[in-house]
Amino acid sequence: MTALYSVAEVLAATGGRAEGVAAESFSSISIDSREIIPGALFVAIKGDRFDGHDFVETAIANGAAAALVTEARAGALAGQKLIVVPDALAGLVDLARAARARSNARIVAVTGSVGKTTTKEALRAVFAAAGKTHASIRSFNNHWGVPLMLARMPKDTEFGVFEIGMSAAGEISPLSQLVKPHIALITSIAPAHLENFDSLAGIAEAKAEIFDGLLPGGHVIVNVDHDYTRVLTEAAERAGAGEIVTYGLSGDADVRISAAQSTGRGMQARIVMPTGNVPLEIASLGRHRLANAVAAFCAAEAAGISRALILQVLADLAEPEGRGAISRLGPINNPLTIIDESYNANPASMAAALAVFADVTVGGGRKIVVLGDMLELGTASAELHAALKDAVLNTVPDAVFLVGAQMKSLADALGDEVAVIHCQSVEDIHDRVLKNLDYGDAVMVKGSNSVRLNSLVSRIGDQFGTAVTAG
Repeated sequence: MTALYSVAEVLAATGGRAEGVAAESFSSISIDSREIIPGALFVAIKGDRFDGHDFVETAIANGAAAALVTEARAGALAGQKLIVVPDALAGLVDLARAARARSNARIVAVTGSVGKTTTKEALRAVFAAAGKTHASIRSFNNHWGVPLMLARMPKDTEFGVFEIGMSAAGEISPLSQLVKPHIALITSIAPAHLENFDSLAGIAEAKAEIFDGLLPGGHVIVNVDHDYTRVLTEAAERAGAGEIVTYGLSGDADVRISAAQSTGRGMQARIVMPTGNVPLEIASLGRHRLANAVAAFCAAEAAGISRALILQVLADLAEPEGRGAISRLGPINNPLTIIDESYNANPASMAAALAVFADVTVGGGRKIVVLGDMLELGTASAELHAALKDAVLNTVPDAVFLVGAQMKSLADALGDEVAVIHCQSVEDIHDRVLKNLDYGDAVMVKGSNSVRLNSLVSRIGDQFGTAVTAG
């Protein structure tokens, strides 16, 4: 296995000292003692619930070549294989900075209220078809996730894609300055993390922090299907962007999505540009999925990828698990269709997912909606949950299952217009949903990740069998 860093490189980057380290290099970097690859460097960061220093011995027993630890904790770990630094998280950031400095990769940074992970995954797939690609995994997009993903980037990477998230102002700027993207992309501005903002304008300004790390003359790509385009483009101009491209369904977009329609198992549209029109097909449902695909199209073109390759990859790209993946379970001629949106939820993504489900048709089966709380909406939470009423009713559901304290507002708004069951926890809803499902039905499951609706998706799969047709 090719070394990610030599021990000497780690010491030079972090200013640390080695104690009892016999290895000459490290194969990878990890912050999870359970996921150690032999020869890895384990970084003992302190999180909200766990302190990595408590797992140093386990990490080394599992094959780590050494642990990067904070000086104040080093004494208690004497005798272990250690690289000692003033602060372990700061040491990880130092490694990320070193990884970026040695790289010649073309780098894209992605943020947005909705769609950033799906867009990042689309870019990862396109870039992987063109060259050696490194991308953020899952939603490792915060103050430790971005440094970890960047620190893991191999020296010979050709394309890098990094997702950058935030829950408050000031969080994106230092991460963007660490990543130093050639291309910065903002997928959307929508109500999310409202408890930390006074307005959507504040969210737009916080998202615009992604331009703070943009390399001089870099490319900016922004969605225009919201009211804050000028906030974003003016921030990009101040940051010295060389080119600003807007995209979306709006007629004002530089790259416009036109003639969008469902194909039954996906979407098709035309990409309208000053240089001409391009047909686009994707294997996902929903206009918002088209927007994510066009965002990836714009970023990949800016990175120098051929248009033909981009369109080919996007046409075959399925949605990630928990983010709109469609499965059909059981008999081919009468399957249970499940749309898995269990990973995340905010008002914009809820509305988009429900619009997709409204277009789903079933033969003799029933349509079931399962929704979990949208979190971090602050004082507007009750109003925003209740405001989903029309979108839910437009799906023409046979039954609606709601999970979580915040969903009580939607249950009250729906009243007796549709059959509603509201429970506080996902465990309370499991059996009730399963008893209401049968082959031929269609069910959509969506909620914030911490509601754990993914456990319901797993239970549905266990009861109704493996997928027989791809969505």
